[in-house]
Amino acid sequence: MIALNIAQIARAVSGEVHLANDDTLDTVVSGAVDTDSRLIEAGGIFVAKPGEETDGHLFVDAAVDKGAALALVERRVEASVSQIVVPDAVAALADLAREVVKTVKDAGDLRVVGITGSNGKTTTKNLLARILEGEGETVSPKASFNNEVGAPLTMLRVTGSTKYLVSEFGASAPGEIARLAGLVDPDVGVVLMVGMAHAGGFGGIEATFHAKSELVRALSTGGVAVLNADDARVSAMAPIAAERGASVRWFGRGPAATDVRADDVVVTASGTSFTVTADGVSVPLRLRVLGEHHVMNALAAIAAATTLGVSLADAVARLETVEIAERWRMQPLGSERVRIINDAYNASPDSMAAALRTLAQITGPDERTVAVLGAMSELGEYAEEEHDRVGLLAVRLGIQRIIVVGDAARRMYLEAVAQGSWDNEAVFFSTADEAFDYLQGELRDGDRVLVKSSNSAGLRFLGDRLGESFS
Repeated sequence: MIALNIAQIARAVSGEVHLANDDTLDTVVSGAVDTDSRLIEAGGIFVAKPGEETDGHLFVDAAVDKGAALALVERRVEASVSQIVVPDAVAALADLAREVVKTVKDAGDLRVVGITGSNGKTTTKNLLARILEGEGETVSPKASFNNEVGAPLTMLRVTGSTKYLVSEFGASAPGEIARLAGLVDPDVGVVLMVGMAHAGGFGGIEATFHAKSELVRALSTGGVAVLNADDARVSAMAPIAAERGASVRWFGRGPAATDVRADDVVVTASGTSFTVTADGVSVPLRLRVLGEHHVMNALAAIAAATTLGVSLADAVARLETVEIAERWRMQPLGSERVRIINDAYNASPDSMAAALRTLAQITGPDERTVAVLGAMSELGEYAEEEHDRVGLLAVRLGIQRIIVVGDAARRMYLEAVAQGSWDNEAVFFSTADEAFDYLQGELRDGDRVLVKSSNSAGLRFLGDRLGESFS
């Protein structure tokens, strides 16, 4: 974090100061900010966030032992550290992030990019960060730090020399993206797609559209909305950008993608090759991240980067160095004998369909497709219908072995059987351990195995076990 004294921090979070040791209001604090006492480093700020299972106030002493110089608390605790008492620790975290980003923006040339969409946020964030790191100091989220806690923690890593801040904005309810994006006034806003992810929390696809469009509404004056020209709902955000005085930069694979487009897409088991055209200039790109759906994520990253002045040649060269999007996201494991694709960090109907299509595309004629599938979360009233659709799609794609894991995903299995996957082509297990034992005896040379589920289903660990077992 940038250097601020205790008085400035207290003013930013509207808190009451209780000094300890030899501290004064002029004492400067510049260490990292965190809500996890185990991650605090010398000179850092510990935010005592109440949680569902525990309370951060119980760990203030542990944070002090790690070297915390200041604690943001909702009630004063007995600890040898200066404290700022606030009504809401999470709100204070956001207020501090707003102050830090504004201070750096006002003092220099910091540019902020916000990314949202029902799928692809984390991959696009990682791809864009890889491009921008070649231009100057870049701050981007660790893993999927995109909620009311993770996004501000990322923002607070900005320093006076940071050139780019890439923020990922997720949400499970209306208004969340508006609050998070409102902390930083993005110069560039990337909207990837509007799909069924989190539809249960939003209340339907149209409500999801309005939630994702909050990023466009939050753009700074004169900003740029980077929009998916192939998604009708995302395209419909162009008038919102105009209302904000923002310009639009289109990306996609269809004719409406007038700024950044992909052609001649070829998908293989080692990646995807295509020609990318940006502003009339065309170059070949070989993306090593598995899956045709990542072409759109790469285009979005290129569109944002070139908006910020990065050359197309540099953007492409840096993207070609990326081997995986992130752990548990289309992550290749296993060996040439049995290849495992662990994509079980998250799942929605759209990403599930994309992963299954990738499995079918990259499997050769003498190889066998095996899909290990778990539940998709946060679909609300749409859950049964969408799980049925996945079972149907797996059969229509000709997936040769369908292994469904977990009671919440059982409808995938039932639909697959109903569509003709009987005689052990589709099997069901209640637990990942049962599925692992079965797969140990079932998998054979030439199998190409997809492991796909939402994070809550826990199949990412099953994917890891399979990868190790068949490495």
